[in-house]
Amino acid sequence: MAPEPEDDIMDEKNPPPLDEDDIALLKTYGLGPYSTSIKKVEKELKELAKKINDLCGIKESDTGLAPPSQWDLVSDKQMMQEEQPLQVARCTKIISPNTDDAKYLINVKQIAKFVVGLGDKVSPTDIEEGMRVGVDRNKYQIQIPLPPKIDPSVTMMTVEEKPDVTYNDVGGCKEQIEKMREVVELPMLHPEKFVKLGIDPPKGVLCYGPPGTGKTLLARAVANRTDACFIRVIGSELVQKYVGEGARMVRELFQMARSKKACIVFFDEVDAIGGARFDDGVGGDNEVQRTMLEIVNQLDGFDARGNIKVLMATNRPDTLDPALLRPGRLDRKVEFGLPDLEGRTQIFKIHTRAMNCERDIRFELLARLCPNSTGADIRSVCTEAGMYAIRARRKTVTEKDFLDAVNKVIKGYQKFSATPKYMVYN
Repeated sequence: MAPEPEDDIMDEKNPPPLDEDDIALLKTYGLGPYSTSIKKVEKELKELAKKINDLCGIKESDTGLAPPSQWDLVSDKQMMQEEQPLQVARCTKIISPNTDDAKYLINVKQIAKFVVGLGDKVSPTDIEEGMRVGVDRNKYQIQIPLPPKIDPSVTMMTVEEKPDVTYNDVGGCKEQIEKMREVVELPMLHPEKFVKLGIDPPKGVLCYGPPGTGKTLLARAVANRTDACFIRVIGSELVQKYVGEGARMVRELFQMARSKKACIVFFDEVDAIGGARFDDGVGGDNEVQRTMLEIVNQLDGFDARGNIKVLMATNRPDTLDPALLRPGRLDRKVEFGLPDLEGRTQIFKIHTRAMNCERDIRFELLARLCPNSTGADIRSVCTEAGMYAIRARRKTVTEKDFLDAVNKVIKGYQKFSATPKYMVYN
């Protein structure tokens, strides 16, 4: 009797289970003739390496040093004694340069001046006038060129990664953005326009206005936009303990700025060092004044068409020294006032862009309810509205949350607001 086709279908659906021989055969699929022996040898090697490390008593060290059993301290000490440490000098002049018998005039501090030759390890093209060099202690021959000496605390002031603030994140400052872009971006991107007209672009900009109106924010947006190196200095960082330290830091700061292709130096809270000069009878403020005068001197010292732009920000322009503010040093004064109704609406939209809000929130109504408030106040309103939503355990922020937040921040915190006071100064 022939098997029914249905039985075949059933056999296909329930194939017989694999036995041990089948599994062993499947395991050999894709293996070479020596794969098992190679695996065995690799395993043995790993075990041996682990055993050796255990016997040495060390793990892989962070310092990259050899295991202590291989140290030869005696010969290392002898080698260190044979190699005398170099002395730092400054090459002040090159006598008959670009010839075979070129000589170098070096100045070793607190010792003397010498006319010396070059060592074996350095070529004549490496050494320039005014450079710091390393010289040996016997013949004072130049052994190595050294980089310019800049204080690490000054080097740390550079902002390496670009700030994530763009011009779209700065609300209610249309005119101010235009003025800043004219001064900072135009000379860097289109210097030929100024050359054709025969004028020098403005050297520096002073941003002034009450706290929270977006001065530092705009400076960060400028840094994001240009590919220039951005150095941010907070005024109080330049007030140092010892006499002359602050002025030295300013000098090194501008020296570092000159070495870059293009550079923006931003002095935040400049009233810490740029205050008007007066004599308090004790001489306590002299050091701060010296630092300020060094900034004034440096602003005069560099070319307007050069690669450095100076931005300064302050809340109290009335306290600044007139010598710092005169045209030719800070040519542009940009006032950051309180945002108007349209500006406040825009700021609300910027801060609620990433928030989970209901659809039909009337931002213009909220802006009307916040008269004479700064961008920082409006940001605080948005944060408080979010806090109200969290408190009510909701996932979206409603218009009522915003109204409660306006009552709390704008009305309730009125006594903390320094805006009217600062408006008098500005």
